[in-house]
Amino acid sequence: NISMKFTEKIKEKKRPLLLDGAMGALLQSRNLRADEHLWSSVFNITAPQQVLNLHREYVEAGAEIITTNTFRTNPTAVKLSSYKTTSEELVVKAVELAKRAVEDKDVLIAGSNAPAEDCYQREVTISKGEIEYNHSKHIELLWESGVDFILNETLGHLFEIEFVSKFCQQNKLPFVTSIYFDENLKLLSGEPLEAAIETVLAYSPLAVCFNCIHSQIFADFKKEREFNFNWGFYFNCGGEDISAEPIFCNIFPDDYIEQIKPLIDANTVIIGACCGSTPEHIAKLRKFLDEHY
Repeated sequence: NISMKFTEKIKEKKRPLLLDGAMGALLQSRNLRADEHLWSSVFNITAPQQVLNLHREYVEAGAEIITTNTFRTNPTAVKLSSYKTTSEELVVKAVELAKRAVEDKDVLIAGSNAPAEDCYQREVTISKGEIEYNHSKHIELLWESGVDFILNETLGHLFEIEFVSKFCQQNKLPFVTSIYFDENLKLLSGEPLEAAIETVLAYSPLAVCFNCIHSQIFADFKKEREFNFNWGFYFNCGGEDISAEPIFCNIFPDDYIEQIKPLIDANTVIIGACCGSTPEHIAKLRKFLDEHY
């Protein structure tokens, strides 16, 4: 039972679990060319050794959770791409690479389930039915391939946040839902961030996370609030324009640690880093966590 395992891990470590860092952005910076629609998930087929190597770098850096390279393996992305593949092929390959990187180490595999459309896109251009199909199919593929829990991430639309959280709960799948929001502390769909948190908590997640925003925006939200639930974060370490590509590191490991230190509280259960981060960020975070706790 992963929920028990996850909770026991937190109790045993008496500190947050360390998530890995950037995948797609970092692979692109290593001169790999992403597909317009499949983004970096195409590397599961075109450059599997480099995906495997990066997973291993994160494990060696001390990550206790690694994330599958499945940010764009959902049916809509595959349908739009001219690349001849299927969601199933991409997901199975991604999970297999993550498993090979973990081997027999005590590291959890999080199955990355991203928005049905682009994660920074305010306007929804596909139907609710298509969004539901995308997520249910993609989450099932991840789970059947053998991930430890589902990581619904970078979600900024309330309908999608609710659907994935409810789907996981109804199917008894352990999950984390990670929320993306703008500098006005609102979702891309316009609702306040609190609405998203309450929505996720209604479905008993392992944790509520926040990702791909800059730490200062989150600090503005957190300073007036006590979180009495399991929560975590992995913030953007790229430039000011988070949607710019390619993404290069703009917040170096020591600076990142200084930024996040004041945010950590007794209920923080996951810490990692997002776009622009590297295995060096994770190694430094591991050292910080081991010393701090």
